[in-house]
Amino acid sequence: RPTRLTAVGTGVVAVLATLAVALVDRLLFGGLGVLFGLGYLAICFQLAVRVRLSDLPAAPISGPIAFAAALVLCQPDPAHGITGHVVSLAAGLALRAGWLFAGTGLAVLIVGARFLAQRRIRRSR
Repeated sequence: RPTRLTAVGTGVVAVLATLAVALVDRLLFGGLGVLFGLGYLAICFQLAVRVRLSDLPAAPISGPIAFAAALVLCQPDPAHGITGHVVSLAAGLALRAGWLFAGTGLAVLIVGARFLAQRRIRRSR
C-alpha cells in the first residue's frame, strides 16, 4: 500500500513541492511559466491520490494555498510595499488562473471519486 499523507503532511508537501517547481522554473526560464503550471498539475494529482481517506478535503485546499505562496515568494519582479505585493499577487493569480483552476479541479475530481468509491465499498459490506 502506498504511504498516505495526513492533512498537515499534504499542506507541507504541497508548499515545498510547489516552491521547488517555482524556483526551478524561475532559475531556468527567468519567470513562472509552463513548467510551473505543469508541475502544479502533477503536484495536485499526487496530493489527491496520496492523501488519507479521512483527510480528503486537504488535497484541494492545500494546492491553491501553495500556489499563492509560490507566487508571493517567487515573482520575478519584486514589488515595493504591501500594496505592491498585493497587486503583484493578484496579477500573478489572474495571469495563471487556468493552471490554478485546472490543478484544483483535478484534485477535486480525484478526491470526489475516491470519496464515492469508499462510500460504495462501505455500503456494500
